[in-house]
Amino acid sequence: MRVTKQAVMVSALAAGALMLTSCTAPGSSSDDSAAADAGNVPDKPSAAVTLNILDVAGAQKEVGAMVDDFVAEHSDIISAVNWESGGSPDLVGTIKPQVDSGDIQVDLVFTGNDGLSAGIGQDLWVPLVTDYGDRLSNQENYLEPAANMQELADGFGAVVSYYPSGPLLNYNPKEVDDVPSTPEELLAWAEAHPGKFGYARPANSGPGRTFLMGLPYILGDDDPTDPENGWDKTWEYLEQLGEYVSNYPTGTGQVVSNMADGTWTLIPTTTGWDINPRAEGSLPEWIEAAAFDDFTWVTDAHYAVVPKGQSADKLSAILLLLQDMLTPEQNAKAYDHGYFYPGPAVKDATLDLAPQESQDVIAEFGRDWYDDLIEKMPKETPLTPDQMVKAFDIWDRTIGVGKYEDE
Repeated sequence: MRVTKQAVMVSALAAGALMLTSCTAPGSSSDDSAAADAGNVPDKPSAAVTLNILDVAGAQKEVGAMVDDFVAEHSDIISAVNWESGGSPDLVGTIKPQVDSGDIQVDLVFTGNDGLSAGIGQDLWVPLVTDYGDRLSNQENYLEPAANMQELADGFGAVVSYYPSGPLLNYNPKEVDDVPSTPEELLAWAEAHPGKFGYARPANSGPGRTFLMGLPYILGDDDPTDPENGWDKTWEYLEQLGEYVSNYPTGTGQVVSNMADGTWTLIPTTTGWDINPRAEGSLPEWIEAAAFDDFTWVTDAHYAVVPKGQSADKLSAILLLLQDMLTPEQNAKAYDHGYFYPGPAVKDATLDLAPQESQDVIAEFGRDWYDDLIEKMPKETPLTPDQMVKAFDIWDRTIGVGKYEDE
């Protein structure tokens, strides 16, 4: 099953935490066995379990085949899997009533760091790595940036896929001859071509928030981790740039559409949002990409988290599944169609281990300079969730106000 791309709204997390509406995964049922604790989880479930998985990050694109392979090879551990997709802002409202009532309908969640942190704040997740880290020993093989993303999980979630993200630029080579290589050149280009550059509201867009979080490093702000007190250059720059942006869509899909139909000819992007839309036909294959001369990658990851109250048998199956997903042979499937390029979180999960379909997509739609750039340029983790909320709030109030456009 394919799901839509991740639409992250970290600024809505506080509201989402108060939601009491819930949804039930298809085919789900309560498990009568006792809730797990760190001392009673068997090495293997007493009988094969059915897992109900909620994906609020678009992670099924990268990890779905890993899960399918495990189920096919270990039907004595997991007999079936039911997938459901949802929105990250709704995650707390979905899971909290289940945890509070002890009626766990969602067994495993794949989320970004926004949903991970919102759940930590509401005390919803099993301390997966803290309590069972010895059963997830393949985490020792994380790539360094993925290990840094793992640190953000505070022991509650396990990184299953990773990518350096951006910020990069997509441009129409038929219209853009002088591709900007610095923020100053981008501002000059936007001034010379008003209405032809744009990006989505950062709270709703991966490329939008990566552009926002990447600028403080490029512009040399005082503290790239503090949007309230350390981003004077960034906020001044975005205000000036906004004079030539006609509107800010509330999702990346509209940005892609604007590029495809020629409304815009230059946009911020990420590795995945460059490769995957061209591979799947939502952007012309001839759209080009470029990088700033000097920039810092803002990394991203997808996490596996487990709601509190999970049964010992199901938690046993989940731990075995995650351990298998973090082997190079399985994790290489995260290359997918370039959605989270590269995608793998562990060492030695090279492209030659990925399915042939993934290899073909990357060969046709990848950029031969991406890997060198990933190796060369520095990488930083994104803002912590509380700082991200502040950044989105400031952007909404000072940059985007009056220019939102619904998809």
